[in-house]
Amino acid sequence: MPRVSLDLPRWLKAAAEDLAAREGVSLNQLIALALAEKVGAEGAEAVLAERGRGGAPERAGRWLEGRG
Repeated sequence: MPRVSLDLPRWLKAAAEDLAAREGVSLNQLIALALAEKVGAEGAEAVLAERGRGGAPERAGRWLEGRG
């Protein structure tokens, strides 16, 4: 598996280690999960933006208000 070296401020590393301990995972697992969540969110945003192109905002508003 590829390795990555990170230069983190001491306070951030300490906070991440505390969070990892509370979550019951290693620091490596915590960082990998956080990165995966960010990448996934970026991908979801792109998909939703693409699907929204050419949409009708007024129809969306009516749908959200339950007036279909």
